[in-house]
Order: sequence, then C-alpha cells, then structure tokens
Amino acid sequence: MIKPDAVKAGNIGNILQMINAAGFRIVAMKYTHLTMDTAGKFYEVHKERPFYGELCEFMSSGPIVAAILEKENAVADFRTLIGATNPANAEEGTIRKKYATSIGENAVHGSDSDENAIIEGNFFFNGLERF
Repeated sequence: MIKPDAVKAGNIGNILQMINAAGFRIVAMKYTHLTMDTAGKFYEVHKERPFYGELCEFMSSGPIVAAILEKENAVADFRTLIGATNPANAEEGTIRKKYATSIGENAVHGSDSDENAIIEGNFFFNGLERF
C-alpha cells in the first residue's frame, strides 16, 4: 500500500516504478480513501497498541494506493525493497529511504507474512479485481 504521505507528495509513479523494476507483477491495484472505520478494521491487529488511534487517523487523512503484488518470495523481497520502518535506519535505495519522512509517515505498507498478505489482499480486492 502506498500511504497518504507518499500520495500527497506525488510519489505514486516513482514508487510503482521501483516496484516494477524489482520484478514484481501488479495483480490488483486501486486508488481509494480509507475512512477511520475502514482504517481501524485494516489495522485491527494493532488495536491495543498505543499508536493505533494515530495510525488510523493518519491512514484516513488522504487517499492511498492499495495493491497486490506477485513474485517468487514476494513478502520477503518487498520488505527488503521498502526498507526499515524508520527511514533513518533504512538502507540506501529503498522506498522508505527515498520517500518516507518519519516512522509514522513511512510512505508504504508491506505485509509481514504470506498469511497476512492474503488477508490484506482480501480486505481491498474481490476476485473480479485481480488479474
């Protein structure tokens, strides 16, 4: 997912180019705007964490680009491509090093497991929206 900060900064195309150059195939993609309620449902796993409210507020602050990506070892490779959550700690050449501004406004979200990738993909897309 390309988060509201990166969308607002005009970095959708740059980030998608990096994703394509890294060999990912985009299976589904949509430009949408989460409400506080939908952001809350998406991040429900973090409901008890102190940053949950702030995260939901941020994620509903502007449009996002949701996508399903496909590639051998997609989850691990995408997490390498996006870099550390804190852009100050991210490797050179990663999406977050180039486009994130803080731990909270870190440009992109990537699933942390194959299981969560399926859950998150199903959250945004039905079968007719996948190619």
